[in-house]
Amino acid sequence: MPREVFITGLGFITSIGNDSATVTASLNDGRHGMTAWDYCGNPAVHVKVAAPVRDFTVDSPSWRDWTWPARYDIPRETLRGLAPHGVYAFCAMEQALADAGLARADLTDGGTGLFCASAGSAFMLHHHLAHARASNFERGNPMGVVSSIAGTLNFNLAAHYGITGAVTGFVSACASSSHALGYAIDEIRLGRQQRMIVVGAEELNADTLLPFAPMRALSTNPDPATASRPFDTARDGFVGTGGATVIILEDASLARTRGARAYAELIGWGQASDGHRVATSHPEGAGLREAMRRALRDAAVTPAQIDHVNAHATSTPIGDRAEALALRTVFTEAGAHPAISGTKGLTGHGLSMAGAMEAGFCALALHEGFTPGNPHLLNADPACEGLNLPRESGSIRPRLVLNNSSGFGGSNVCHVLRRAPSSP
Repeated sequence: MPREVFITGLGFITSIGNDSATVTASLNDGRHGMTAWDYCGNPAVHVKVAAPVRDFTVDSPSWRDWTWPARYDIPRETLRGLAPHGVYAFCAMEQALADAGLARADLTDGGTGLFCASAGSAFMLHHHLAHARASNFERGNPMGVVSSIAGTLNFNLAAHYGITGAVTGFVSACASSSHALGYAIDEIRLGRQQRMIVVGAEELNADTLLPFAPMRALSTNPDPATASRPFDTARDGFVGTGGATVIILEDASLARTRGARAYAELIGWGQASDGHRVATSHPEGAGLREAMRRALRDAAVTPAQIDHVNAHATSTPIGDRAEALALRTVFTEAGAHPAISGTKGLTGHGLSMAGAMEAGFCALALHEGFTPGNPHLLNADPACEGLNLPRESGSIRPRLVLNNSSGFGGSNVCHVLRRAPSSP
């Protein structure tokens, strides 16, 4: 029989808070993390808003200039191999381990694996290549590769923590950390690992975000309070953010044996591709529709049993409409009306970390007993007709939630989470 999978630890470094308590309060209060932002000192750039992480300074290419909260101790030998978003990930990892009641020594026996998601650091890659080219490639930073390419998180974290179980990275754009989480679930269900750590992290800078501007994917709204408004008729693109989320999964029997708190149980997941366009969703959300159905089938639940959906909902015109149509097909046409929220209206879009971040939000909602609202939604797109899109957060305690993610090339991933048996 497949093993049960519990979430026993969470770590957050985000635009709406750098710990679970602050994140929970922000989600409950509808408090966003957006602010006016100058990406590159060029007034002609039309993107004026971002959702930065507070209490960190990582905008220099030199690790010697970086600062982070004093509670975290990052050794120099580890710091030399990190990218800016690696600093976020390290701190979120320390937070999650403490939250789960785990020490570094608990991770080294082969029973713990590590799945990570990030796009790497274009910022650091450009810096290291420019340095190498300046010397006609006669000189270069010996840590330049491991600090900048897409596997930087798994390289550095596995080495620092001595993790000897399954370790790999996932790259499927904005579905990356959702893929990492799905396959981590399977590692435990199949008995290959007793514990999995899932990490999603990205950085906020011009090199990471502004390449999306020529695609017209970024909001040009200069008002931080309305720039990110999923499902609204006036939405015009996403707002960028950085940070990290770490989720610790454990075989339920292991969690029970060591008396670990369970935030939620992961009971199913599904994925499907649009097979349509490289950079835009299928107009009717065909792949996401099928991914949701596969996740529900894997979890052995019906649409009517889902209380809450955390939508991918990036605030782009095409993406939100496609997701709305998919949600209507799966839920509304089946007579189901779960509360649907687009939390990127508060956080901004974390790219490859978004799926893990929002799965973490779902775990908090299940454990703390609330459903996030849509505070920036003023006029819902007609495509949302029949969907339950509450503006205010609700105090109704959900039992089952669905988390959606979509990425370039039509990659769609969905997870089903259930309130942990020990939760009130």
